[in-house]
Amino acid sequence: MQVILGTKIGMTQIIGENGVVTPVTILQAGPCTVTQIKTVETDGYNAVQLGYGQGKNLSKSVSGHVKKAGENINPKVLKEFRVSEIPAEMKLGDNLTVESFKLGDKVAVTGTSKGKGFAGTIKRWNFEESRNTHGFKGNIRRVGSIGSMYPQKVFKGKKMPGRMGHDTVTVKNLVVAYIDAANNLIGLKGAVPGPKKGIVSVEGEE
Repeated sequence: MQVILGTKIGMTQIIGENGVVTPVTILQAGPCTVTQIKTVETDGYNAVQLGYGQGKNLSKSVSGHVKKAGENINPKVLKEFRVSEIPAEMKLGDNLTVESFKLGDKVAVTGTSKGKGFAGTIKRWNFEESRNTHGFKGNIRRVGSIGSMYPQKVFKGKKMPGRMGHDTVTVKNLVVAYIDAANNLIGLKGAVPGPKKGIVSVEGEE
């Protein structure tokens, strides 16, 4: 089962034996502890919950939940992955590492994109500025008219200023180009969403 949680370290490049330079994003991935296993018989669907990192001040409910997987388990992040089939040998407390992946595998990475704060329409939606000619009032970055004559309202989804970024983003078809099992590192060809030190999840694509 190819699922794991990790921390984005940053981008670098690796040089292959044929001399080709490949840009990769390095992730500190795992080890992740199996904290819960859901099955069709008990929960209606198959899923595996993983815990990653070292957390602080867990609530009593979360602490009691992860305690079932073993003592001294204090995860920073808990995430559930739906799977088509639960491996027969998997049990609570097992650890998942980057060794479950191999070079050339295609994966999908989910993370939280960088937050840009409150942004106007030019930055957020790539609008053009208004004409700055003689007789114009000067505010060339304003939105302009947002309504219509009928039905006298602003439709939902109208492109307007607002919060930009800090969204859940999934990038598919990234290729595993580097694996360092000793240091729990995995390198993915291409860019991964989110800032450095951001938490991301990696799932193998069938």
